[in-house]
Amino acid sequence: MIPRNVIRRREALKGSVASLVVALWGRQLSFASRIGTADKRESDRKETTMEIKRVGSQPSGKGPADWFTGMVRIDPLFTAPDPALVAGASVTFEPGARTAWHTHPLGQTLIVTAGCGWAQREGGPVEEIHPGDVVWFAPNEKHWHGATSSTAMTHIAVQERKDGKMVDSMEHVSDKQYQK
Repeated sequence: MIPRNVIRRREALKGSVASLVVALWGRQLSFASRIGTADKRESDRKETTMEIKRVGSQPSGKGPADWFTGMVRIDPLFTAPDPALVAGASVTFEPGARTAWHTHPLGQTLIVTAGCGWAQREGGPVEEIHPGDVVWFAPNEKHWHGATSSTAMTHIAVQERKDGKMVDSMEHVSDKQYQK
């Protein structure tokens, strides 16, 4: 047996829900009556389109020796059009390959997609990173990342431009610094 006060609350709630539905339906009808005006305003705006970058439409490149030690392949993924600032690439490091020490003016996010790698921020320990790990380096935080000495690693790197610049590359990571 359901107590009367519970039944009254249910009835009140049903009435409130019904009132809400009627109010929303009225707004929808009101909106529908203005569609012709909205369509005209929409047609006056610049048309925007979705963009798909097809796999293979952007060539892979070799990581420049000033920025990397070892064999590194960079596959550009995207550079958002202005006013957006973000860009991303898939970077594959062969065993032993790594970045030089570097910073990013607005920080960097790494998403490990394959293999096993190492990452280190200045003054911190060398950390092992695996597929599914997401690594964040704060703006202007000096760091490096790459494959382990025995296993290749691929990550997606996402960073933003500030004053036209995404990265400040510095000295190479020494073999002694690279050892874990």
